[in-house]
Amino acid sequence: MDITLEKVEACKKDVLFRLLQYSLFEESLGDQSDMNEDALFDYPWFENYFTEEEREAYFIREQETDSLLGFAMINTYVQKCDFGHSIAEFMVLPKFRRRGIGRKAAAMCFAMHGGKWEVSPAAGSRQAYAFWKTVIEEYAGENIRYEEGIFLFSKR
Repeated sequence: MDITLEKVEACKKDVLFRLLQYSLFEESLGDQSDMNEDALFDYPWFENYFTEEEREAYFIREQETDSLLGFAMINTYVQKCDFGHSIAEFMVLPKFRRRGIGRKAAAMCFAMHGGKWEVSPAAGSRQAYAFWKTVIEEYAGENIRYEEGIFLFSKR
């Protein structure tokens, strides 16, 4: 399946917010996050994706049908590097997993920005760790490190 990354415009941020809620719910199984009184998971940086140049959000779509498959959120707020990019949030809808969509979308994200990258798999998720380890090794070869829950690598 061919995919595209579509930059999320402010007029579609409500769609991204709903997808992000699904993702944060899945992550809560590992990180034990709680919902707030409105039955939502707090994400204090959400609005910044529409006001700051250092943050980008993309819908993952099927190229042929334009069907929504997931999303990716990228920023420049890194923890271990002095500069670079980070995958802040990333999700492929469950129905479309294990079809290579996440691998393709991640590689497209990495290709958009050269240099150093950091990726933190969802806390406590062996599946997320295995996914990112495989994707990053395929993309960056042996040029990766894993420190304190964060994959560090450079675009080859």
